[in-house]
Amino acid sequence: MSRVGKKPIALASGVSVEQKGDEVHVKGPKGKLSATLPSNIKVKVEGSQISFERPDERKPTRALHGLARALVANMVQGVVTPFVKTLEIQGVGYRADVSGKTLNLQLGFSHPVAIPIPQGLEVAVERNVLISVTGIDRQQVGQFAADLRSIRPPEPYKGKGIRYENEQVRRKVGKAGASAGA
Repeated sequence: MSRVGKKPIALASGVSVEQKGDEVHVKGPKGKLSATLPSNIKVKVEGSQISFERPDERKPTRALHGLARALVANMVQGVVTPFVKTLEIQGVGYRADVSGKTLNLQLGFSHPVAIPIPQGLEVAVERNVLISVTGIDRQQVGQFAADLRSIRPPEPYKGKGIRYENEQVRRKVGKAGASAGA
């Protein structure tokens, strides 16, 4: 049995789960989410718990069992407490600001980079260098944060760029021959 898939999900108060065919709809105080689950995984909503069953013990089915449970668990958690990803900008003159539904980044390019903020996400900037992405859909929050980081990933020599909060960037030493000459 999948260790993840066999654990039931406890529903918090104010959260309702509805199943229609292969789709699962979760509604809570922060919003509504829905996802299509694999067709061979059966979802049982019993009172304040959700459990998952699979038809056989084949490896692909076991993997989908854990996946289905993880997806629904993230939806249940997201409609109660939103997910947050925090990014740091490091570099002289690098900064960010939000105007309306657009995130404006100045990252050392010849032009500022304007990123539209997707629907369902909130972006806040603190001290011009801390960007926090908040939303109820874990996949959407993580994908937008990864897209922001990919605009200017941290480089290994000076560490400049956009990184996740508390991310450790492996630093490299510069040229060894620069101080040994003449």
